[in-house]
Amino acid sequence: MKSISTILLLLVLISCDKTTKTETKKIHQLDWLVGTWENNSDKGNLSENWKKVNDSTFNGQTYFIKGTDTLHNETFLVNQTEDDVFYIPTVKGQNNDKPVTFKLTQSTEKQFTFENPTHDYPTKIVYNKITADSMVAEISGVVDGVFSSEKYPMKKAK
Repeated sequence: MKSISTILLLLVLISCDKTTKTETKKIHQLDWLVGTWENNSDKGNLSENWKKVNDSTFNGQTYFIKGTDTLHNETFLVNQTEDDVFYIPTVKGQNNDKPVTFKLTQSTEKQFTFENPTHDYPTKIVYNKITADSMVAEISGVVDGVFSSEKYPMKKAK
């Protein structure tokens, strides 16, 4: 009787271990984003910095600077809870400086789509890996009844 109980306990523990590894697997697809991404143009300098905090969390910051003016400053957290992954940006000067949550709705090894249909703009954020050192971030949604989309190509700096 003790050996059957021991075997059942081991099976449960092995099953739980596999579940934990499966649950964190979704966020591991974002590992390629870790580092600094930039786009320097005549419109200004965009920089996005991604750091991996642990197996279920990334954080970072995005800046858009033109000359000496910071036109956009955003911090973000990407977190996996259970089977869901969330992108949670906080943009200085928007939404009363409070975070907004976007849920991962589609993912492949090269593309991630986060959505929040109740947010004013954007409602969708997409990251597309082009090569190991280039990507395009895209935000989109409806502004004043008209669909709008903005693309931000970036190269990996480090």
